[in-house]
Amino acid sequence: MRNLHQDQSFIIREFSSEEQNLFCALFEDTEVTKYLPYRSPEQYMEMFEIALEDYSKGPFGRFGIFNSETNDFIGMCLVRAFADIPGQMEIGYTLGKEYWGKGIATKVSRALVKYCFSATGGNEVVAVTDLDNIGSQKVLEKAGFRRLDNLRRTDRELAYYKVERSEAVI
Repeated sequence: MRNLHQDQSFIIREFSSEEQNLFCALFEDTEVTKYLPYRSPEQYMEMFEIALEDYSKGPFGRFGIFNSETNDFIGMCLVRAFADIPGQMEIGYTLGKEYWGKGIATKVSRALVKYCFSATGGNEVVAVTDLDNIGSQKVLEKAGFRRLDNLRRTDRELAYYKVERSEAVI
């Protein structure tokens, strides 16, 4: 099982197949999913299965965030090729509500940027968030991202952030 990051407060690592219930339970809280596109419980189960398959394909995927000392499940994060703009890598995270406001999302975002630049030759890491998700926007700014013009998709508009290799705080 591969670790992407480990420090005194948390570990970012591949999920094990036994952790599907943890992953799916994270998305049962309506406050946690408030700014995420709707998915059914079955779709989250499928997303988890795809995550396990992706580990054998390369550096990208969905990973678990766990407390380093207690191994408590904090949330999940992702690193993937950005679908909207070729050559960019996208990061994202979803934390359990009890872990909000503790600085974890900022540290996770920085760790994911570091991972992207060390695991690939890419030069740009991006993140998008709902226009109303001010908390995530503040996290991304603290993590060193700068806001660009909003990203327009056919169904919605998103706040769009980017950090380049040359400006990353690693």
